[in-house]
Amino acid sequence: MIAKQVQCLRASRLGALLLIGLWCVTLTAQAQQAPQQLIEDNVAALMQKLEGRKDYYAAHEDELESLVDESLDDVADFRYIGASVMGRYFRNATPEQRSRFVETFRDTLIETYARGLVTFDYREIRVLDDDDAGRYEDQASVDMEVVSTNGEVYPVVYTLHQRDGEWRVINVIVNGINLGLTFRNQFDQAMRDNNRDIDAVIDGWAPEVATDELEQGGSDQ
Repeated sequence: MIAKQVQCLRASRLGALLLIGLWCVTLTAQAQQAPQQLIEDNVAALMQKLEGRKDYYAAHEDELESLVDESLDDVADFRYIGASVMGRYFRNATPEQRSRFVETFRDTLIETYARGLVTFDYREIRVLDDDDAGRYEDQASVDMEVVSTNGEVYPVVYTLHQRDGEWRVINVIVNGINLGLTFRNQFDQAMRDNNRDIDAVIDGWAPEVATDELEQGGSDQ
């Protein structure tokens, strides 16, 4: 339990950056808007939703997690993300293992990162102009900057794809840290550590990106 709490604290700033952007999308996820415009139009609404509510949500974590769960349901393509994180092991996994990992991956992200919404102090969120139309018509990227209260600027890049006419997030890069690639590497290492026992990996799955790694940043490759 203590180890789990430490992990949540270490990942809280990452979680805030991740969920701030995702919440921006969720408010009108069903609307037929360009991804960049969709996010930009909803930043103000997000700020209003969180305004003066941090203490409340800090004292009602279950309610916050439920809210995050509902919000992510219509915006993040967890099946796509889960398959990507499993990487080369996805093909040999059973349908039950695939579904179970998707649910486990989703639950751990929500539980770990929801705390970030009430612990990270940000001053401003900037959605940058869309200068890149994307390589494919059904894929797009949205660039943001999250400015902390101490003036530190964290770039956030969201990759989205279009599924059934709706845009959904499939990857996030925070301060040069490619979360999809990071989690895939962690899954691969867990498989090595557990003698390729995929059920053991799923049972013990605990995605982690340390605060110091986030602050130092990295390459998005």
